[in-house]
Amino acid sequence: MKATIKTQGKQFSVSEGDILIVDRYPKTEAGSTIEITEVLAAGEGDNFKVGAPFLSGASVQAKVLENKRGAKVIIFKKKKRKGYEKKRGHRQELSVIKIESIKA
Repeated sequence: MKATIKTQGKQFSVSEGDILIVDRYPKTEAGSTIEITEVLAAGEGDNFKVGAPFLSGASVQAKVLENKRGAKVIIFKKKKRKGYEKKRGHRQELSVIKIESIKA
């Protein structure tokens, strides 16, 4: 079964067993289970249902495999001939999740 979910402000098309990298879920650790209730569409073939905007009673169970940080992104600003240079870095907090079950 496939589903389209909305989590952390982004939409993903998932099926059971998929592994996703999303923005970090607050107050979760590796091994914890989360339930995503914002399911936009779910099913296969003739059983495919689309919500308006979400399907009522549908949910997706996912397990947090690990919490990590993404690659460093460098932000460099410079103004020519003015002596202005600014260099900053950023590493995004991420969660690796595995989709365990889809209920539609």
